[in-house]
Amino acid sequence: MQRVGFLISPGFQIMDFAAVSVFEFANLEADDTVYDVHLLSEAGGPVRSSVGIVVETTVPDEAAFDTLIVFGSTMVAPSTPGLLAFLRETAPVSRRVGSICTGAFILAEAGLLDDRRATTHWFHARDLQARFPDVRVEEDRIFIIDGPVWTSAGMSAGIDLALAMVEKDLGSDVARSVAKKLVVYHRRAGGQSQYSALLELEPKSDRIQSALAYAKKNLRTPLSVEELAKAAHLSPRQFSRAFHAETGQSPAKAVENLRVEAARLMMEQGRHPIDVVARETGFADRDRMRRAFLRAFGQPPQVIRRNARAEAMV
Repeated sequence: MQRVGFLISPGFQIMDFAAVSVFEFANLEADDTVYDVHLLSEAGGPVRSSVGIVVETTVPDEAAFDTLIVFGSTMVAPSTPGLLAFLRETAPVSRRVGSICTGAFILAEAGLLDDRRATTHWFHARDLQARFPDVRVEEDRIFIIDGPVWTSAGMSAGIDLALAMVEKDLGSDVARSVAKKLVVYHRRAGGQSQYSALLELEPKSDRIQSALAYAKKNLRTPLSVEELAKAAHLSPRQFSRAFHAETGQSPAKAVENLRVEAARLMMEQGRHPIDVVARETGFADRDRMRRAFLRAFGQPPQVIRRNARAEAMV
């Protein structure tokens, strides 16, 4: 039986509790208490969430935890010396330590993220990097595994983190069944973007939405403005004006974002040569794709693939 501790501080984000349900349903799926779950806080007793819901917690005892996960909160505040001391003492004797959302700030304060790759909610990622320059923050990730330290983005990404832990412990079939019972897609890969290019564009009219849907299905083709305008049933001039007004981007930039998103997914989840990925996603050649990756992620395609493979082997 594995002891799993969730470390909670006042003002915690209630959405993080979705990760607890992953371990609960893993026990049900295994028909055994594989995970002995504990809700912990520095002082024990009732702890109030950011929306006022109160949960009962206990003070950590002397027994070691296999897994310790730190909840995030809506407001990032300095941690108490006692909390940081507990993490520094517990982390070396735990198989893995993780965080959800802004829980990464607490791990960073404790020095547990020094010289490690980590992520957090995209809204707080640059603040995390500024406060803790020794942490290698990657703001556009669902979750990151660096040795025994697991960090995730905010909100629903905690579910992906917990499902990845269950998959590591009990196998993909159990994790898939847990995801199905929770009515979520099987966990997103850790390297998957926190962003969606289509969601970021937020087109308002059916015509522009139709053009973007057409583009996503035909990334391999050149996708000229004239072709997209035809899909939207507009003249090229009307289309360009309407597209920019609704999305704040030019059609060319939007298509590049869609191509980069598709290419990144292919790099992370497949073994296709870079030339094949570039061709299938509509980049003229690997050099053009590389430049687009550097603009979007600050990293070339090879690094993103290498990181995804390293995480898959953990």
